[in-house]
Amino acid sequence: MKFLDLAKVYIRSGAGGSGCVSFRREKYIEYGGPDGGDGGKGGSVWAEVVDGLNTLIDFRYQQHFFAKNGQPGRGQQRTGKDGDDIILRVPVGTEILDEDQETVIADLTEVGQRVLLARGGNGGFGNLHFKSATNQAPRRANPGQPGVDRTIWLRLKLIADVGLLGLPNAGKSTFLAATSNARPKIADYPFTTLHPNLGVVGVDNVEFVVADIPGLIEGAHEGRGIGDRFLGHVERCAVLLHLVDGTSETIAQDYHTIIHELEAYGGALADKPRITVLNKIDALDEERLELAKAELEEAVGGPVMTMSGVARQGVTEVLRALRARIDENRLRQKPTEERETWQP
Repeated sequence: MKFLDLAKVYIRSGAGGSGCVSFRREKYIEYGGPDGGDGGKGGSVWAEVVDGLNTLIDFRYQQHFFAKNGQPGRGQQRTGKDGDDIILRVPVGTEILDEDQETVIADLTEVGQRVLLARGGNGGFGNLHFKSATNQAPRRANPGQPGVDRTIWLRLKLIADVGLLGLPNAGKSTFLAATSNARPKIADYPFTTLHPNLGVVGVDNVEFVVADIPGLIEGAHEGRGIGDRFLGHVERCAVLLHLVDGTSETIAQDYHTIIHELEAYGGALADKPRITVLNKIDALDEERLELAKAELEEAVGGPVMTMSGVARQGVTEVLRALRARIDENRLRQKPTEERETWQP
């Protein structure tokens, strides 16, 4: 299945049916009178989060969603049929934006959430509604209310506990493949990963979700390389795992490149908890490893971890550090009354 995380959609709710002007005329019935029914209500347009989806690819092939109009009222006090609603089924983590792509209409983060995007028009009153003591034969009825035309954007932000960051070929996909059942494409050339991948990682009988996004390069916020359009998929993560290639000749520069792109992206992404790891240590001898680690620690301004995704060296320690940060984040999000009874 192809990955799509942004889609433009045109929606329209149904118009209400018009009311009916009708009078009761039956043989042998002495008194007639108005009996025009009301029009039916137009269908509404909803968005609903369903399980089993992780892409917006369905909206590439269908961009127009128009709900049915309500049927007009009829004689004998018969109300017109309501128009059917339309439901846009979206994956967890979908943001619904207005046409300007800035105003957030809804942020859907749980399965089963529903949001009304366009309400159907009410049906018009039939002439039965206008009967009174002074007007016993009204010849007027209301038209139905019109539907709502709207253009919206759907933007998917994957929900994961850990987000992987790094330059192309830093070993992000290798780490994901080594720690989960995910099978991302792995090769010895840059930009092997073209779209985000999710994997469920387990350590000490605890599981969490890791998101691997395409690598960033200098100037990604200006659209260079694949750009920073996939950084939105790690905005919801509790912790970021920054992998730095230990075989690079410019380790400190590589680290600062990613940090600069996070700051240029804006938002709270640059302030998220972050664990920095020197990767590919299996390709380094002891002397070179010490030099590379010292250079990275100086750039970070604190301790860093070492790991090799291919040789599985240090992987468990990194996973445990990630789990600890995730637990801290979940504790901060608990209500105050729950924190007092929470046990790690």
